[in-house]
Amino acid sequence: MSEPAGLGVEVAVISSDAAIITVCGELDADTGLALQHQLAGQVVHGRRHLVLDLAEVPFMDSSGLRVIVRTVNDMRNVDGSVSLAAPTPVVRRVLDLTGVGMTCRIFDTADAACEALLGRKGDVSDRTVCDTADRGTPGTP
Repeated sequence: MSEPAGLGVEVAVISSDAAIITVCGELDADTGLALQHQLAGQVVHGRRHLVLDLAEVPFMDSSGLRVIVRTVNDMRNVDGSVSLAAPTPVVRRVLDLTGVGMTCRIFDTADAACEALLGRKGDVSDRTVCDTADRGTPGTP
């Protein structure tokens, strides 16, 4: 499935049952379903712990919030977890106002979320990238 223009999703496996999902672009009604499919695919591939890196998400509306809440609930059903990393100030405000931060952990960086998840300090930059979607913006790799 191709992503809508402006949405980029990159999956990096950090262990056999955990992955970092880096989202780039606005998370709204036009892009939420594509992200939901990407996240569901991770469960199918045996991932039980997800880190959603939101550092490059400048905007998120209720549709994006719904994707996160649904993913949190889905992961709980398989004894998994969802951590959020590096939300931008606008996204962080949405998460705080809606109480999502009480249902999953929020970290300042993706590396901090990975360290907490893996239960150790160390370099988590040796990630295996499994899937990269075109961000749909000129000049973006």
